[in-house]
Amino acid sequence: MRTLVIGDIHSGLKALQQVLEKAEVTTEDTLIFLGDYVDGWSEAVETVEFLLELQKTHKCIYLRGNHDELCLDWLLKEEHNPVWLQHGGTATSTSYAAVSEETKKRHIQFYKELKNYYLDKENRLFLHAGFTNLKGIEHEYFTKTFYWDRTLWELAVSLNPDLQEEDSNYPARLKNYKEIYIGHTPVTRMGKTTPQNFANVWNIDTGAAFKGPLTIFDIKSKKIWQSDPVYTFYPSEKGRN
Repeated sequence: MRTLVIGDIHSGLKALQQVLEKAEVTTEDTLIFLGDYVDGWSEAVETVEFLLELQKTHKCIYLRGNHDELCLDWLLKEEHNPVWLQHGGTATSTSYAAVSEETKKRHIQFYKELKNYYLDKENRLFLHAGFTNLKGIEHEYFTKTFYWDRTLWELAVSLNPDLQEEDSNYPARLKNYKEIYIGHTPVTRMGKTTPQNFANVWNIDTGAAFKGPLTIFDIKSKKIWQSDPVYTFYPSEKGRN
């Protein structure tokens, strides 16, 4: 049985289906989705529908991303949010325009039930963005940090690679967990399209919302599977570019 981590999808359903097939995913695998299921490409509704069906046959852990929270807020309040619309929300609102109220209610429940983080039995932490409390996730005061924070990734990237965990200057935040898996900040900003590792932090967001592929990552073997660049599935769309 494998534990597979899936990076930010951003409504790229076709890429998700392709990469699940490439990884030869079975019902014996545990699938951990790092959030941001919507906002980007045109298949927001179809993506959530697919995920709802997938959890009926597979072991799925769905984590909350900031875009999922923004979409939920829009579905509940129906308020105009220009910032959200500029960052992928327009495609999502268009996708939801033709669906029934029953479908919206099911999706609202899906978004509400997303987890802020998942900690496995081997002390490996999975969450969308990060945390700031030096003592770890249980002590985090602002829960939105779990899906909005970028400082954890910035800390890991800036860390001197020669600094050892035993050193007094080693960041206390990172000592809490064996490994930390996140998305949220596309590694394409670093000119990369594969998962990146600094200290004990792995970033699996390979830029599916932009020009990158969607990635599945095996946490034990560190093997990766990737879709074609997601934009190639949606040639007439801009995504978040």
